[in-house]
Amino acid sequence: MAIFSCLIPVATSSFAVQLGLASFFVPRAEDRFFDLSGAAGFFITTLVSIYYPTSLSRVKSVEPLRFLVLLSELRVRLAPRQLLLTAALVTWTSRLGSFLARRAIKAGGDSRFDEIKRDKVKFTGTWVAQAMWVFVVGLPVYLSNLVPASAHPSLRARDCVALAITVASFALEVIADHQKSAWRRARDSGKHNEKFITSGLWAWSRHPNYVGEVGIWTGVWGLAALSGALPWPAVLLSAASPIGTYFLLRYASGVPPLERAGDKKFTDDPKWRDYKRTVPVFFPWGGYG
Repeated sequence: MAIFSCLIPVATSSFAVQLGLASFFVPRAEDRFFDLSGAAGFFITTLVSIYYPTSLSRVKSVEPLRFLVLLSELRVRLAPRQLLLTAALVTWTSRLGSFLARRAIKAGGDSRFDEIKRDKVKFTGTWVAQAMWVFVVGLPVYLSNLVPASAHPSLRARDCVALAITVASFALEVIADHQKSAWRRARDSGKHNEKFITSGLWAWSRHPNYVGEVGIWTGVWGLAALSGALPWPAVLLSAASPIGTYFLLRYASGVPPLERAGDKKFTDDPKWRDYKRTVPVFFPWGGYG
């Protein structure tokens, strides 16, 4: 299908951005800007998904002045659905990328990479993994942008439901992160001596921010994939975004290392054992594992 051939430069841009940044940061063992690099990857890859099938494919060579003209035509080239999807991705990645980057810069580094950033091969591997993450997570948006605006039907009731899921999940992630940041500030200023947060949304789930992130990409997938504009193979492929996000956060780089760190740090604390026994590890209605 033509849509999949157009996906090749999108994937290429995702890997090119991360490998280009890795060539600068890996030799310096610099990890503070890893999340900002991911945000930059989302921005650039999204632009490629917008311009490649429309603007860039219509000109033999793109001169700087002509490219600026094409940028000015962005609004008329996107259907309302494409605008919503692109805005959702840009808003999410701007907020999360800046939040994580500020935290890493303040801490002087990212603890995830303490053991591997001196190993150039392993550290480079994390940038490759980030490129794959940028590509897979953004698939619903990229695929939607690759379809001509005229092929997108008007927004309907189910689109409003998908958008509501996206907005509510974004609010869940933001509130959870804000609650934990406020809890840390209060602890650092001596207002309490709690070892770990158990209040607010964190009383309903041990990782509510990750639940919000899964919800965001579920809503985005629904808005993009259930419109009727995408062929069914693309609908199925784009489902890798919410499914991949869930498995990555729940079983790989999200929950497991945090749970292991908590078990190691609070192994003799009965409050930690009680927290794990009474608060679900992920979804509020899920298991306590």
